Parts: sequence; C-alpha cells; structure tokens
Amino acid sequence: MKPAKSLTAYRPYWAKRFGTAPFLPMSRADMEALGWDSCDVILVTGDAYIDHPSFGMALVGRLLEAQGFRVGLIVQPDWTAADDFRRLGKPNLYFGITAGNMDSMVNRYTADKKIRSDDAYTANAEPGKRPDYAATVYAQRAREAFKDVPVVIGGIEASLRRIAHFDYWSETVKRSVLADSKADLLLFGNAERALVELTHRIAKGTPISEIRDLRGSAFMVPTGWTPSPNWHEVGTRHVHDDRTLTYVRLPAYETVKADKVAYAEASRLFHLESNPGNARALVQQHGNRDLWLNPPPLPLSTAEMDHVYGLPYARAPHPSYGEAKIPAWEMIRFSINIMRGCFGGCTFCSITEHEGRIIQSRSEASILHEIEEIRDKTPGFTGVVSDLGGPTANMYRMACKDSNIEAACRRLSCVYPDICPNLGTDHSALIHLYRSARQVPGVKRILIGSGLRYDLAVRSPEYIKELVSHHVGGYLKIAPEHTEEGPLAKMMKPGMGSYEKFKRLFEAASKAAGKEQYLIPYFIAAHPGTTDNDMVELALWLKQNGFRLDQVQTFLPTPLAIATGMWHSGKNPLKRVSKDSEEVPVVRGGRQRKLQKAFLRYHDPKNWPLLREALKAMGRADLIGNGKRHLVPSWQPSDEKSALAGRRPQPRRKPHA
Repeated sequence: MKPAKSLTAYRPYWAKRFGTAPFLPMSRADMEALGWDSCDVILVTGDAYIDHPSFGMALVGRLLEAQGFRVGLIVQPDWTAADDFRRLGKPNLYFGITAGNMDSMVNRYTADKKIRSDDAYTANAEPGKRPDYAATVYAQRAREAFKDVPVVIGGIEASLRRIAHFDYWSETVKRSVLADSKADLLLFGNAERALVELTHRIAKGTPISEIRDLRGSAFMVPTGWTPSPNWHEVGTRHVHDDRTLTYVRLPAYETVKADKVAYAEASRLFHLESNPGNARALVQQHGNRDLWLNPPPLPLSTAEMDHVYGLPYARAPHPSYGEAKIPAWEMIRFSINIMRGCFGGCTFCSITEHEGRIIQSRSEASILHEIEEIRDKTPGFTGVVSDLGGPTANMYRMACKDSNIEAACRRLSCVYPDICPNLGTDHSALIHLYRSARQVPGVKRILIGSGLRYDLAVRSPEYIKELVSHHVGGYLKIAPEHTEEGPLAKMMKPGMGSYEKFKRLFEAASKAAGKEQYLIPYFIAAHPGTTDNDMVELALWLKQNGFRLDQVQTFLPTPLAIATGMWHSGKNPLKRVSKDSEEVPVVRGGRQRKLQKAFLRYHDPKNWPLLREALKAMGRADLIGNGKRHLVPSWQPSDEKSALAGRRPQPRRKPHA
C-alpha cells in the first residue's frame, strides 16, 4: 500500500486566522460573532449538534476547522423546501451531507416497521425531526438552494447505501444513494483522510468533477469510463500484476433488482473487496452511467486517531438547546471511544461495511487525557466513567502479526470459524490501560459498557480477572446471539463452547473478588438460517440456564449487510452463489417473526397461546405442561397480576377464626 499523507501534514487554509470557535456556528448571528462573512464548508445533519467526537458532524467539523476552514452547521433542517438550507448563506467550497449517526430508516422505524415514538439524537427525544432517506433528501434540497455548489454525501447512511442495495422498509432493491441524491461525490467509511484532501484540493481550485482518485470515494461516470487506458476489468486481460489498475464489475443495478441470485453474488463480490491492502475498485452500472467506487480508505495511525479525538471539542450540546435532554448525549457523556473497527465480521452488523476490519487504536496517553477532560469539563461527573470501549470492548491494539499477511488477506473474519493463528490476541495493552485509568485523580470507577468478544477474552484469563475485579457493575453484556449451529454459521459467530468457557472464568473471577455478578447474554430471533426448531432449542437453553430476557432483538435487514443479502435472496453470499447453490431458510412473515421473538420470551404469559399453538404444529406438544422440563404451561393466567408474574394464580387462604 502507498503510504497515506498524514492528516496533520497539510498547510492550513488562510482562514485559520479566525481561530477556534467555542461551538461551530448554526446561525448567521453565530457567524457574525466569530467575525465570519461566509462559511467555507456547510455541513448538514439529521442529528442535534453535540460538540463531542462521538457525533460525526462535530468530529468532521472540528477536523476541518483544524485545517483552517470555516465550518458551519445546518442541523435538522426543514426538508420540505430549500429555504432552510440557505440559512448560513452560500458555502465557498461545498455542502457536506449526512443523515446523522444512524441510518435514518433504522433511526425512525423498528424491526417490525413501526414508527418509533422517540429519537435519541434529538432534543427531548422529539420524533419526526428528519425525513426518511435523509441523506438523499438533504442533498436534493441543498442542490435546490445553490445549484452551482458541490454536494458531498457521507456518514453511515451513505456508506451502507453506496451500491445498489436491498431496502427493507420499501421491500425493493434501491439504486445507490449517489444516483438518487444526485450528489457530486460520496465518501464512505471513516472519511477523515479523504475529506481533508478533498477540501484542500477544492480550495485550491480543482473542480470536484476532476477529483477521481480519492480512496474511500464514489462517483457517477459515463458507462465504460476508466481513470486511464491502463485500467482493465478483472477477467478481461491475462495479467496478474498490478491490482491497483484493475476493477471488479458488479452485476448492474437493473440485474440485481430483477434477479435475487445476482444480488447475492454482488454482495459476495462486494465484501471480498473490503481490505484496504488488496481491494480493487468496484464498478456497477446504473442505466447509462457507471457507479465507480475507489478502494476503501487507509486506516488512521495512532497519532492521527489521537489528533482527531484531541481536537478542541466543547464536549456539550450547543447552548441553543438549553435544558433539553438529548438521550444519545446522556448515554455517552461519561464514556470514551478507545478504538475503531471490528474484525469479527458478523454478517448482520454494519461496522465492517462502515469502519472496516482493521483496528485503529488511540494511545493510552490520549485516552487518559480525555478522562481528565471529562472530569474537568463535563457537568454531572461523579467520578464514574461509563465505558472505555468501541465497536468491541476488547479489540484494543489487536492486529495481524504480519503486515504483509494482513495486506494480502481476503478472509471476511479474523475469528470465524476459528481465531486466525496470525491474529495477535494479546490483552496486555488493554489491561495496562484499565489500570492506568483507575489511577487518574478524581476517578472512582471505570465501567466497561461496550459488548465484549468473549472468544478473544478467554485467551487472556488475566484480562477476565482484571475486568471482573474492577470494571463490571454487577452485570456484563455479551452477545452469543444464538445457541444452534445453523444460525450461528450464517452469523459467523462462535459456538457456545466459547461462551461456556468464558462463563466459567467469569464466575470464578467474580467469586475470587467476592462479588455477585452476572452475565447478560443477547440473542437474535429471525436471523437468516434460523428455523423454528432452532428457536425451540434456544428457548430450552434459556430456561435451563435460568434466563428470563426482558429486551430481545429481532433481525433487522440493514442495507449492504451480508445477512441482508441472505434475507433478500435466500442464498448464502459467504460462498459462491448460483441458482443451485445453498438455500438459506428465511423468516419473512410477520407472524413467524413474532413467533421466533416469542421463543426468546418463553416466560411471558402473553406469548403462551402463540407458543402452545406452534409447539403443537411442530410436533413438540411434549414441551407443554406444568413440569420443569416443559417450556410453557398448559394453563393460562386469568388475572393481570398473575400474568405479569408468570405464575399460576394461587387460591386465597381463609383467615384464621
């Protein structure tokens, strides 16, 4: 891989003389207070503005500010007309558009397609503050506001919709968001490197239509376009030398829309080209144009991660929100993101498609400094840090043992079906970080709230002992997701052997520490590859182990995930796909999805009628009865109080004479 130019290697733009804004401006009055007559870049987002690195627009805005650019924010605008997109005037360089920290459809709708009653990224959790398919709508309105201003889209919604994709909410295969939004450029993944270079190049006068070489970018071109005559499609020449001059042509949008097998094969090809070390460009035809995707962005170095997270964030919501509560802020205000990326490759998860598999970690010094920032600047801090984590709590500083092997690797997961022998699983840096964090003056306790990869943790009993002795607040979240091999294989998750080993180590360490602590496992219903019999076995396991789950999850097909390809096509994109290739059982109907979810809450009397009916139809009436070996009782409570308790109503005792 060609070495990347550092984020801090650019000469600052002339506007750096204006200095650092207390908060990025959201109004003309804010701009005037800073002495600005215009913004160089205007960022549009569907989230409330919280000036903290956990929120994408704040991170991007502060990063560009550090490069010397004047950055304004248009937050949760009225999307029904273009007027609100003119509130800060015309940007000198471009509009940057994002739906927010979540895909707008995931944010607004449940897995059952019901509209959510709140929005965690909005003041007072008020719903309805963003449109469906927000990245597309915002880009269209920005274009209407100023037709000659370039429009760049990014963030997780743009990343997950960068090629033709199945959209669960409309139940159709949609075009790339770039085609629908009519934006000039799409930046996918963690886009800091591409964004900084793009902004400097536009500022120097390069037309955005000529910027075609940024890693992590996508754009639309006439069909057949290539960067130069030296480029060729895979399979069209008998050459095996320079992968940087080859591209993979995915099945066209029109093809994958009409043919589910082609869709699954496109999913397989797409995910094979995800390693920045060897990924080739991807091309997908949309009508008379091609969607061109350059290879993924190169990961940030530790020094660059420290730079990004060490920018002068106010670490608070914008003052205009007053005393309003923003749930997403309340959840993370005392937590710290120590790394990015995940090499787990779980097929239902969008982390891989967005952040990639290579772990990007901050230095211990940077993390400890942020703890001090929380202690000194965040109102309400009582000495408890709620999380030192990231996508996965215990992948900090883990990497392939050989950079050459990493650059050549085509595996979709470093830990499935087994942990790769080339993967470094040393937890010592994380243990040292935990110990150092506990020593920061003013810190009473450090909790770990991010999900734990327990198949990695069992490689380090010392880590489990450290975690259990000091960083578990009574309960620890882990995610086996299922007990049965069928669904686990389609999730690319480990079997229950790793869970049982971790459980033994967890309980032994808790006992040694003199603490009563419990594991809280998470499971998914209705994932592709899951049969009703699989759910019966999972429910029996839950009962045998004494689990009565309150919060349960039904599979939600998010754009671009491998599991979504399975759900839509009934095929397995983890292998080469054809009409005769492996069929994957899929739960689509509302009633069957409800049934599989009911198995996870076998103890809820409201689910008993449905479960009894299903068990009889499955030939498992032997599980209906009033004994310990039965899954659901044969009786139904008659009063609400008993129903909530899940117990048979007891006869009242007569008072003594």
